[in-house]
Amino acid sequence: MGEITLPRRMFLWCMALIYLSAFVSLYVQIPGLYGNEGLLPARRQLRYSGKPLMEQLLSSPTLLWLGPRLGLDTHTAMELLCLIGAALSLAATLVEALRGSVVFFCLWALYLSMYQVGQVFLYFQWDNLLLETGFLCILVAPLSLIRGSRGVREHDGMTFWLIRWLLFRLMFASGVVKLTSRCPTWWGLTALTYHYETQCIPTPPAWFAHQLPVWWQKLSVVATFVIEIAVPFLFFSPLRRLRIGSFYLQMLLQVLIVLSGNYNFFNLLTMILCLSLLDDQHVHFWLRKADRSPNSESRVWSWLCYLVELAVWSLIIFGSVLCFDLQLDQTKSGISSRTAFTYHQFNQFLKTVTIPCIWIGVLSLTWEMVKAMFRCACVCGFLKRFCGTLQWTVFAAATVAMFTVSLVPFTYIEYDSNARLWSGVRRANEVVNRFQLVNSYGLFRRMTGVGGRPEVVIEGSNDGITWTEIEFMYKPGNLSAPPPVLTPHQPRLDWQMWFAALGPHTESPWFTSLVYRLLQGKQDVIELIQTDVSQYPFHQQPPAYIRAHRYRYWFTRPQADGSYPQRWWRRVYDEEFYPTVHLGNTVLESMLSHYGLKDKAPPRTSNTAVAQVVRWLRSQVRGVPAHSLIWTLIGCSATFCLIRGLLKRNAGTTLEHHTEKSDEPQAVEEEEEKKRKREDSEDEVEEAEEDEQDSACDDEKEDDE
Repeated sequence: MGEITLPRRMFLWCMALIYLSAFVSLYVQIPGLYGNEGLLPARRQLRYSGKPLMEQLLSSPTLLWLGPRLGLDTHTAMELLCLIGAALSLAATLVEALRGSVVFFCLWALYLSMYQVGQVFLYFQWDNLLLETGFLCILVAPLSLIRGSRGVREHDGMTFWLIRWLLFRLMFASGVVKLTSRCPTWWGLTALTYHYETQCIPTPPAWFAHQLPVWWQKLSVVATFVIEIAVPFLFFSPLRRLRIGSFYLQMLLQVLIVLSGNYNFFNLLTMILCLSLLDDQHVHFWLRKADRSPNSESRVWSWLCYLVELAVWSLIIFGSVLCFDLQLDQTKSGISSRTAFTYHQFNQFLKTVTIPCIWIGVLSLTWEMVKAMFRCACVCGFLKRFCGTLQWTVFAAATVAMFTVSLVPFTYIEYDSNARLWSGVRRANEVVNRFQLVNSYGLFRRMTGVGGRPEVVIEGSNDGITWTEIEFMYKPGNLSAPPPVLTPHQPRLDWQMWFAALGPHTESPWFTSLVYRLLQGKQDVIELIQTDVSQYPFHQQPPAYIRAHRYRYWFTRPQADGSYPQRWWRRVYDEEFYPTVHLGNTVLESMLSHYGLKDKAPPRTSNTAVAQVVRWLRSQVRGVPAHSLIWTLIGCSATFCLIRGLLKRNAGTTLEHHTEKSDEPQAVEEEEEKKRKREDSEDEVEEAEEDEQDSACDDEKEDDE
């Protein structure tokens, strides 16, 4: 693989943006989720038992243990940590010198602190992925704050390889679990006929994608399996064009998911991981810059590489046709497909390739380590060579350790392979598990909502007779409301409402807390439902009664004449989800006591100067939609970086122009001097010839005499 300086710089800048989105999105929701009067107050997760600080940090690694020492309650401390994380990530996007290991360590520690008390609202796979990627950024980023991310080190390719390995684990596992779950929709290739309308928060394009013919939906599932299971093996190919091709296929899949669903920063983070497949040569191709790297490949070798690449892509296409029985369907004017292998055959395939996948990773990592060691040996100067070798030793040990520990969650996809791992590796994974350094992945194991999308609708009433639906700002409810576009923000209450609808309310204890807070009329919780409180139907007076029903939702269909319907959704009543309750109700009080949701003592609030500043900042952003706030910050930082880059480019062009102009008079003088010298030399030659002629004439005269 070629130089990776530019992809590495792009990766670090994009990671700063992802951190910014994550911190701002979480900050807006902290009062309603974790505040003293929120759904699941974070203070209940921290038991101050008088133990030493280090012992508390080891048991639950979160900086919130420092809150009481600073005179802050848990709620205020969470907001402060989120503000620090957002400010630090914003500074890292604007100043390249801040994209160093120290800054990324601080960002990782801050988000881990939130994760430790986040409970069910923060236990998503993308939160785990952000923590794992964030920790790898500590190894990828430069050590010095002065050199910035432009500082090139000999071992950069070795640490950046870990990002590629994480991408492989993520994509390969995501494809495998769809088949190992034995979900009939994935095996029948019909999953996407349900996915667009049953996903948590669809986008407007999802409605149009849902209307596509069935044969196209099934072909899309086939393409998903190919991109997620077969293509990731090309990540470790020694031929760069195969890696570039796998990059574009992964980007295509992620872009389509972003267009059809609101998955916060998850797909954006996956796209950032794909940067590990690029090199400087391809980035220069994007920027329309000439590649200055020497090309020593012979024509024979180039043609041989082309033939190998053609054979690889042909094998993937042939395997896809064979495994999914792809055939032209003349009657439907499409392509028919079906799964042409059994679960037992796929399980045997998985047993066959899991261990070889590990050895492929070992060989690829070994090659990167050898290249990095060779570069260290080629450094001029004994002191520089010694320091480089020392850094290589440290980072090589860290890289091997991270790779080894990651084998435990990776082999979860196949039980026998996991059992064959050395017990010491599993013990090491247990030690670091609390820090979320490595995780297992695999989204959409089973397709839900096959019989219709289940949706919980909460209703409130002041008299118990007339009921009014409480409409959420993002999740489906109002049949005429269009689906929102809010990436990279994640409304965590809306997401948990989607999970709650899949089962009884007893499997979601936080739902009882939601009902209780709405009956109390707590504004922080209301703002999770409607940022503009005036849109909440009971903003003037809390409802006296609350109940919840479960409905089945479907996307509407185009009308017979081809025109679009007036509504986006249609629904059918299913069953009661939560009984009618009111404050003081026996059922409500018993459930609150059973789930430990009632406070035994009034919460303590901070009134220090820091707490007052935090509360003032909260008042400034109250009522602003989170996705608008996030995109404003991203747009401003991206615009600032773009303008600064253009100014630097223009300054460089101007400097070159002035240099050329200043060189012109000197060049003219040199040319004139050369001309004068030539003229002088010509005169000397002529004089010498005349002297020779004169001397020859004198000799002739003497001879005549």
